[in-house]
Amino acid sequence: MRAWEVTGEAGGPGRVRLAERPVPVPGDGEVLVRVDACGVCRTDLHVADGDLPVRRPRVVPGHEVVGTVVDGAAGGRFAVGDRVGVAWLRHTCGECRWCRTGAENLCPRAEFTGWDHDGGYAEYVVAPSAFAYRVPASLSPEQAAPLLCAGIIGYRALRRTGLPPGGRLGLYGFGASAHLTAQLALAQGSEVHVLTRGEGARELALSLGAASAGDAYDAPPVPLDAAILFAPVGDLVPVAFEALDRGGSLVLAGIHLSDVPQLDYQRHLFLEKRLTSVTANTRADGEELLRLAAALAVAPTVTTYPFEQADAALEDLSSGRVTGVAVLSGWSPDR
Repeated sequence: MRAWEVTGEAGGPGRVRLAERPVPVPGDGEVLVRVDACGVCRTDLHVADGDLPVRRPRVVPGHEVVGTVVDGAAGGRFAVGDRVGVAWLRHTCGECRWCRTGAENLCPRAEFTGWDHDGGYAEYVVAPSAFAYRVPASLSPEQAAPLLCAGIIGYRALRRTGLPPGGRLGLYGFGASAHLTAQLALAQGSEVHVLTRGEGARELALSLGAASAGDAYDAPPVPLDAAILFAPVGDLVPVAFEALDRGGSLVLAGIHLSDVPQLDYQRHLFLEKRLTSVTANTRADGEELLRLAAALAVAPTVTTYPFEQADAALEDLSSGRVTGVAVLSGWSPDR
């Protein structure tokens, strides 16, 4: 099969290369999935560019995978022909205190698709049946793929804000995850304000119903009850804190963040403001998000790339040329 693998050359289109590999063989409790679509996530960039430490040399990126089961897991959750989703969280120990209390995303022995194990920038991928998702029939592969990381992480971040009903939410950065989170928040009656550098992203935000859209370093027109930082830019942490109203919360939603400047207690943290982060997701988060997305008609704004142009998709994402989310699609029909 053909698969894109990380080269170890950070930056530029040479960060991944197309290679021939054997079709993987599913083990006990695993399914072999023929890939129909795979989202292009900023975390894939962090893996390819070395922002995250190497866990598997020449790993195949991709953890927003939608495809069809073609082998494996006889008598299990899925049968051959079922459509499934494969997400970032791939394995947890099931024994630690975090797993036992429903916080499996904090498992110290967790393993991840497209980082510890080969992911979906390939014609086929293997996944544990227990960590795969049923994809709602109402969603096309290209629409469902971004939900499997961008959607799930945004949903978890939104929950962790503690945003009150009808509250004012600020979103810093407006890429794949933020534009899905905005739709969820708006559908639930929140007032959304977007702060982001891209003019195209600001236009998208307003078209989706945001109350305002300004530059990432601008002050929103009203104090915020909560904010989520999606941009991997530590300099925005104090900016977001200054935009919060009394008792407001700031959630850091990325897996990687540049250094955070020194915070001033009176300006940034006083008046019971809160700071928290998001680390991966639980399977329950994923199941809930997929149900909500189908019920609330959450619709990713998708730019599709042929499978053969995965390197170009990553470069466009790195350069800020993607509005919404990029998705690999159009695998050759003769696989």
